[in-house]
Amino acid sequence: MTDTPTIDPAAPQVVPFEKPVAAGPAAAPRVLAIANQKGGVGKTTTAINLGTALAAIGEHVLIVDLDPQGNASTGLGIERKARRTSTYDVLTGAAPMRDAVIQTAVPQLYIAPSTMDLSGLELEIGQQRDRAFRLRTALNNINNINNGTPAFHFTYVLVDCPPSLNLITVNAMAAADSILVPLQCEFFALEGLSQLLKTVEQVKTTLNPKLSIHGIVLTMFDSRNNLSNQVVADVRQFMGRKVYDTVIPRNVRISEAPSYGKPVLVYDLKCVGSEAYLRLATEIIQRERELKAAG
Repeated sequence: MTDTPTIDPAAPQVVPFEKPVAAGPAAAPRVLAIANQKGGVGKTTTAINLGTALAAIGEHVLIVDLDPQGNASTGLGIERKARRTSTYDVLTGAAPMRDAVIQTAVPQLYIAPSTMDLSGLELEIGQQRDRAFRLRTALNNINNINNGTPAFHFTYVLVDCPPSLNLITVNAMAAADSILVPLQCEFFALEGLSQLLKTVEQVKTTLNPKLSIHGIVLTMFDSRNNLSNQVVADVRQFMGRKVYDTVIPRNVRISEAPSYGKPVLVYDLKCVGSEAYLRLATEIIQRERELKAAG
């Protein structure tokens, strides 16, 4: 772990991209797909703020925006005119991943942005034999030296998936080491979870034997609401240790931050939402150590 970088709220939204210089042999980053076919559960919010929190504790993080709405890109201040090369170009094979990567205003946090073109991807590559492995191929060797230029040395790749179990999400699962599932503390929280877990098992059986559920993060928790407390209890009973200890509270600062093109940790570092995402990042790093020790 390295010293915590300073996050300057006044920094420009997009800074000139400088490739981080790798020391020693290139190691592959850990790829976490943030997935849930339900919309409005906090996938993009989790991608942005978990990525920022991991960067703040010393990791080099790439967010891959695979949602055609491009909210992760917008939420990190990447204007549409700056998205010259997008994840659509990468997945159609028109450009390598390194050409899509943009450095954000947060030190050590980068993003491969999305555009609406991505909504037509399934029609374009649906008949191709390698259609499920486009993202895996694009991320292969991303940390390696290319034509004598310094390599990236990303330690984490966070993939923000669309709210559906389509070919784009399957690509994310086929490329991922693990799945991180945001789950809103609401009445229907568990309803779609079984379908997601079934899809994960199908992908594990047919496309990616190493795939696992890294954890479930409970979002939009309101301690004053009895239903929220009941959902937390039910999910913990159903999923056991797969549920992270950290719970993300319902917090107005988390909701406001994207409209300013900033993660909540930049918008208001001291709010309860920021503190929760920092705890989640620490918990994820700890789980990674346990997985490495067990493997």
